[in-house]
Amino acid sequence: MSETITQAGVTSAPAGSVTGGVKVLLRLEGLTLFAGMVLLYAVWGGSWWVFAVLFLVPDLSFIAYLSDPRTGAVVYNAAHSYMAPVALLTSGFAIGEPLVLSIAMIWLAHIGIDRALGYGLKYQAGFGFTHLGRIGRPKDQT
Repeated sequence: MSETITQAGVTSAPAGSVTGGVKVLLRLEGLTLFAGMVLLYAVWGGSWWVFAVLFLVPDLSFIAYLSDPRTGAVVYNAAHSYMAPVALLTSGFAIGEPLVLSIAMIWLAHIGIDRALGYGLKYQAGFGFTHLGRIGRPKDQT
């Protein structure tokens, strides 16, 4: 997962992460998801206090990194993939439960802003290695 220098002296992205226009598109998708969920939540008439309290809850998954990078990546990715909140959103519509719908919209908004900011799904190499590229500065450049 290390960066490499090409013959032209250009640093390339680590294997498994996106670059260029695809990276921009994925980050714009995140921004669109965030904006869409916040707008939907506003139209829905959800409580902004609930939004504020729950917005950062998925980031509690960071605690799993105290165990080891593999466990941290698995738990973080489970909390930051679309599968669970979309299933929750679908269930909320099916059962007509407003709180379930609110939680799902807040969760999706959180994932959207994370992706827009470049915080992608994690690899087991460590927290800084994501599908959207490396987060932070490499250790040899600090």
